[in-house]
Amino acid sequence: MLRKLWMVLAALLLTLVIVSGCGNETKETTVDEDTNAPVENEEKETEEAEEDTEKDTEKEETTAKSSADFSELIKYMEEETEGTTKVLYENDQPQVHKMEGVTVSVDAYTLIELNDFHTDFAIPFNDQTDGGVIITQYTVTNESDKDVYYMPAFYLSFTGAQKAYNNHRYLLPAEEQLVEKLAPGNDYLLKAGETVTGYYTYPFGKDDLQTILDASTVAVEVPAAQAVKGEFGNPIGKDGSFTLSLNEEGAEKIAYNEAFYKDKATTDDMGEKKMLKEEKGIGKSETLGDVTVILDGYQFTEFTPNEIEAPRFENFKNGIVLLTVKFDLDNKGSEAVSLTMMSSKLTVNDGTQYMLSEGMLLNYGYNDLIDAGKSGELLQIFVLDQEQYEKIWKNKAFEIEIGPIKNQEAKDISKGKRATFEL
Repeated sequence: MLRKLWMVLAALLLTLVIVSGCGNETKETTVDEDTNAPVENEEKETEEAEEDTEKDTEKEETTAKSSADFSELIKYMEEETEGTTKVLYENDQPQVHKMEGVTVSVDAYTLIELNDFHTDFAIPFNDQTDGGVIITQYTVTNESDKDVYYMPAFYLSFTGAQKAYNNHRYLLPAEEQLVEKLAPGNDYLLKAGETVTGYYTYPFGKDDLQTILDASTVAVEVPAAQAVKGEFGNPIGKDGSFTLSLNEEGAEKIAYNEAFYKDKATTDDMGEKKMLKEEKGIGKSETLGDVTVILDGYQFTEFTPNEIEAPRFENFKNGIVLLTVKFDLDNKGSEAVSLTMMSSKLTVNDGTQYMLSEGMLLNYGYNDLIDAGKSGELLQIFVLDQEQYEKIWKNKAFEIEIGPIKNQEAKDISKGKRATFEL
């Protein structure tokens, strides 16, 4: 009996030794001879380091793949045109235009030089066999619960352009192009919740390539989506635009222009603005019929037109000051308010002089509306003689009169009423 009890105790002791030994294999602690501090087993740290290395490798592979997207397209373009390429500029900072449930973004783009290509491709390059190409990646997303229709007509222009530039379909694989993914064959259909990404190419001859490099930026039109198939009179939201820098100078210009209201002088890069006086968040309001007109702010800017735009301002021999005024319109009526039909009058020099707003320096078109029950921004702009502004007007009151409110058919819907604000 005693012998059996001894055998059981021995077996239990052996089991404890084995279990203890197994535990030491998975995690072992030693003592540092110099500090007597416990030192953890380095096996786990090694495994974690290996995992981190793997993650870094995966991240590098993802980054490489993203940057390689353009590389593959450029390689295809070289082979297709028999030309040689050189990357001049790259930008991966996205720009987004939001409409009512639909967003359009330019995700990234690159400007390349394309030289000595086959004469078969000369026509879109102004009959030259040297030039450049802007390759852009666009994404269109329908975040709404209804199908919409989107024609990707992203026309590009720049100061001094003789035409509007559009995609050239023979420079990239058809399956990569946005115009093939949203096309007449599928009625430009963008289903509810759907996202479509594709590429666009803008070719330039050698002369125009130099022009856009000198300009340092180009502008891209962003059309609104449509609610009805085959009809383009039912826009969803408003048209927009992107400004693409083509070198570091262009990037600096875009950053600088962020401070200014987006009239045409700014968005179309018509010249250089310098802030003279600014006030924002004013909040004064008046009611015209069913529309509340709120004066939000204004900017006086010294304006120097570029060489191309200078003839438009030839009557201003003594310099130019632009006054851009920002309003918010709260439309509580039953009809849409037309932005392009809005006008205003500026009175200066204690009421002895006045001038009318310059609609040609605004970005509004026929379909730019503030729908019933919605609110939106309205800009008005005036061109002032700089010498008179500096010597006579700037220390006196400026009074702006706006209205009446009109609908898309130019019908007065505020019974002739006008709102007046003092700046």
